[in-house]
Amino acid sequence: SALGNQPMYSSDKQLVITFNGEIYNYAEIRDELKKKGYSFISGSDTEVMLYAYREWGSAAVQRFIGMFTFVLYDIQKNCVFIFRDRAGVKPLYYYWKNDLFLFGSELKSFFNVNGFEKEIDKTSFTRFLQYSYVPAPYSIFKNTWKLEPGFFMRIDLSTKKITTEQYWNVLDYYKKDKTDISEEEAQTELESRLKKACEYRMVSDVPVGLFLSGGYDSTLVAAMLQTGRTDKIKTYTIGFPEKKYDEAGHAAKVAAHLGTEHHEMYCDYDQAKSIIPDLPFYFDEPFGDSSAIPTILVSRFARQEVKVALSADGGDELFAGYERHAALLKISRKVKAVAPFVRKPLAFVLKHTPGFLLNKIAPGKNISPENIAKYSRFIRGKADIVDMADFANQTSMPDFLMPFIQHKSNGHNNQIQMDGIRKLPGDLDKLLAFDYVSYLPGDILTKVDRATMSISLEGREPLLDQNIIEWVATLPDHFKYNNGVSKYLLRKIVHKYVPSSVMSRPKMGFAIPLIKWFREDLKYLFHEYLNETSLNKHGLVNVERLHKELDEYYAGNDFRFPLLWNILVFQLWYEKWID
Repeated sequence: SALGNQPMYSSDKQLVITFNGEIYNYAEIRDELKKKGYSFISGSDTEVMLYAYREWGSAAVQRFIGMFTFVLYDIQKNCVFIFRDRAGVKPLYYYWKNDLFLFGSELKSFFNVNGFEKEIDKTSFTRFLQYSYVPAPYSIFKNTWKLEPGFFMRIDLSTKKITTEQYWNVLDYYKKDKTDISEEEAQTELESRLKKACEYRMVSDVPVGLFLSGGYDSTLVAAMLQTGRTDKIKTYTIGFPEKKYDEAGHAAKVAAHLGTEHHEMYCDYDQAKSIIPDLPFYFDEPFGDSSAIPTILVSRFARQEVKVALSADGGDELFAGYERHAALLKISRKVKAVAPFVRKPLAFVLKHTPGFLLNKIAPGKNISPENIAKYSRFIRGKADIVDMADFANQTSMPDFLMPFIQHKSNGHNNQIQMDGIRKLPGDLDKLLAFDYVSYLPGDILTKVDRATMSISLEGREPLLDQNIIEWVATLPDHFKYNNGVSKYLLRKIVHKYVPSSVMSRPKMGFAIPLIKWFREDLKYLFHEYLNETSLNKHGLVNVERLHKELDEYYAGNDFRFPLLWNILVFQLWYEKWID
């Protein structure tokens, strides 16, 4: 209703707020505030946030369960407060130069403001090529930043002093002593927390659906929601022509078993390809995760019927679901078993063994020169498992990027966060915490937020409820990764509702065959955007070196395709917003 319009003022006009997101427990907070004498004129969570601040100050954020960025102006104190949610589901950019302060959920909101300077940060350009996204707190522009998840900012308008403070840190929970609990007790407690988190996110005055891939995470959420309900929840899946990339059949089996109202759409690849030129509009900062394309497609499909869609992101970060988790734990164990005096010569041999020979020794592993460099540093003791987790998330290591860029740059390393993660006692905790603070908000949540909001679909993430991660972080390792089985406890719960025979399949990513397309009908995009004239408009890329790599790709070498794709994404973005 109009009573929920923003910006919203308090009744005495001393507080004003603008807010992006949802507070799922706002009704409980409102009841608490009513008992303290507050009255409300609307049914919105925005109004509850205003008076929660009035009662508890900046500490009010500790009571909020949800996804949010909000900006609150306290007129009496002449201060502005800016908050971002714990996991980083909702984005927040800000710009600060020459007494001009801007904030927004999207960079494109700054572009028409007089005084905003679209000056590319060269180091952030390198960070983008390194990770396929620009990690927080940085952005692609100078003097422009992202507020990090779990942080808030205080701007004193009288003194123009800006301070930033962390109100929530996932590392605080990984640092705690491990819970002494039986498997049965842990399963019961986890299931209870999951159900509560899912039910919170079903509260809506508009239709709600669920993205269902048929994997363990989305199946878990579907089971939590459908079990005990008489009305069928709506589930949505898209399929693709090639079996290698098609999850639709798996999702249909799960939906049939759980009894959801399932909707399936098969996309031809022309639909996926047509999205590529539009990526710079939806992701107004360069973003190279190509799974954004099918995520946009499934969002469009769901939006035909619902306005809110639940997603199951976070399960891999909570329960060691990525293949790299198992691989890095295995490598770490092997390295620790090697006597220190043997490691240096072993690393030397690995580093100087030709890649083709290593690929014959370990067929199917596709061992690249960059991977050889990563592993040799690890064996030599020049890198620990946190560095290896960082390497695993990189499209290209800084050392290998240097020939392709025209400026000196050390890439990115959030040293404060890295140092805190290194102090955690166990390797598994280090891997999971690293992904939670870096890859999850930087890549996964950015992708889902921009894809869903591109079609005005609200995405909600039940597995990222703080009451889940704060408890799961304290569980012993074997409840997460047990004798080679990832997501151990999570799988146990899923198998209560869906038999293992239905769930049995290899883990699949949400992917499309880009490498094949760009040798065929999308080749023209490389010709149009990676030519010398286009690249020289900004002068950031070594054209001769890049073209050599492009020729090798056309000759059948896939090794450098991710870098070629990222540079193409940057070129599309540059033409859209800068050129």
